[in-house]
Amino acid sequence: MDTFDYIIVGAGTAGCVVARRLADRGRDRLLVLEAGGSDLRFWIQVPIGYGRTFNDPRVNWMYQSEPDPALAGRPGFCPRGKVLGGSGSINAMVYARGLARDFDDWAARGNSGWSYREVLPFFLRAEDYYGGASEFHARGGPMHVTDVSTQAHPLCRVFVDTCAALGYPHSSDFNGGQSEGVGIYDINTRGGMRESTAKRYLHPVLVSGRLKLRLDAQVLRIRFEGRRAAGVSYRQNNSTHEATARKGVILCAGAINTPQLLQLSGVGPAELLRRHGIQVVADHPAVGRHLQDHVGISNFYKCRVPTLNDELYSWSGKLWAGLKYVLTRRGPLSLSVNQGGGFVRSDPALKFPNLQLYFNPLSYTTAVGPDRRLMNPDPFSAFLLGFNPCRPTSEGRVEIRSPDPLIAPSIQTGYLSTDHDVADVTAGVRLMRRIAGTAPLSDVIVSEIQPGAAKRSDTELMADFRERATSVFHVSCTCRMGPDPASSVVDSHLRVHGLDGLRIVDASVFPTVTSGNTNAPTVMVAEKGSALIAEDDA
Repeated sequence: MDTFDYIIVGAGTAGCVVARRLADRGRDRLLVLEAGGSDLRFWIQVPIGYGRTFNDPRVNWMYQSEPDPALAGRPGFCPRGKVLGGSGSINAMVYARGLARDFDDWAARGNSGWSYREVLPFFLRAEDYYGGASEFHARGGPMHVTDVSTQAHPLCRVFVDTCAALGYPHSSDFNGGQSEGVGIYDINTRGGMRESTAKRYLHPVLVSGRLKLRLDAQVLRIRFEGRRAAGVSYRQNNSTHEATARKGVILCAGAINTPQLLQLSGVGPAELLRRHGIQVVADHPAVGRHLQDHVGISNFYKCRVPTLNDELYSWSGKLWAGLKYVLTRRGPLSLSVNQGGGFVRSDPALKFPNLQLYFNPLSYTTAVGPDRRLMNPDPFSAFLLGFNPCRPTSEGRVEIRSPDPLIAPSIQTGYLSTDHDVADVTAGVRLMRRIAGTAPLSDVIVSEIQPGAAKRSDTELMADFRERATSVFHVSCTCRMGPDPASSVVDSHLRVHGLDGLRIVDASVFPTVTSGNTNAPTVMVAEKGSALIAEDDA
């Protein structure tokens, strides 16, 4: 049996950060176990490759959530990275930290050390910002942040000008002093290539010999000695192996797989575990509970000016875009699918932005669920305009279906289960119509493809939302941080309540979902979590 100081379960967005920071100490023997394979794939490294990896089971767990009454009884698609770099290797690369109040709210829930001012240094530690160092930004960190505003499609400027006509301010930096407003999203790329924590944190240290990485190694269970996590059992090459951890096991498996693994290991709601014949190590009712996610919708519009559809629909267009990318590392293949957007208040009386907007100068109206092909746009000029509520209050859960670790868990999203969330969605669908009906954007629109002009009332638009809305793939909070073991899983040092030698460092520990995209906050959690581990092991 192999023995290490720390075993890190999952080499995703968070796990790669934790592995690197602990390796840099040069004092521990580390084992990193990743259920997926290598990230050295062309369509992972090319930014627009998101359109392919979105439904590639070789790099994606491709989970399905349970039918949700709020979505007209439809199941949902829940892609999660099953590859080195995790979901950060297959996401849309938008660099958005969220709003300062998100983290102040974390601290207000009893999580000492997690206010915005206290977490900002860990955002900065990770960052290599194109604009140089300032109060809100840093240079020299692993993750490069790129300004793509000069490359954005001209239609994005029309969108921004339209929002200005509606009174929404322009923001050139959602992660700086003006998070509220509309503009072009920064993205995590470097030289036209995807920037992931696998590439910038883990790969550089692999050659040092300071850690051992095992790919295609799915952890089956955490092994406990009493109430101490002593190691793990994992499956690799059709064989089961065991490894022992002297100092501890660090779970970085993500918001779906971390609670699944805890439950399989006897840590979770006792009734659920006994139902599946699993011996209870710790009755933790919050494991897998309190799931939060952003749910959103896109409206599609035919327009009278060229969009990226005109560039990328034909094979000759794809070939030209590919050639431009190979020669210059620029062009549509070097960008995210969502170029414009921002954070706005649907009502000026609100204290904070409650909606996140997305503008994409591309459309794919026939693309639905895991079968959608984002590389094949519609054969006509069109764009999409979308939104999701920033801070939903609805909650879902993750539960094992079986004691078999190879069977996917049940994911119950619980969308729109509060009046607050229904109100935000109602405001959002109205706002989409206001934006589309305002010049200069209205001047370029020929017709609304979806939901269609025939749907006018709030009742009709809410019904359309329930029929078409999807996850925005920001699942989090399933092992949330908090002081009360009855309603949370980890304390403010990310230690699992009531157990020794076990921490969680990934998006599952978010006390509440942040207002924007979740990759950057996950990197921050991993940077801070690594520092806490080092502090406690000084």
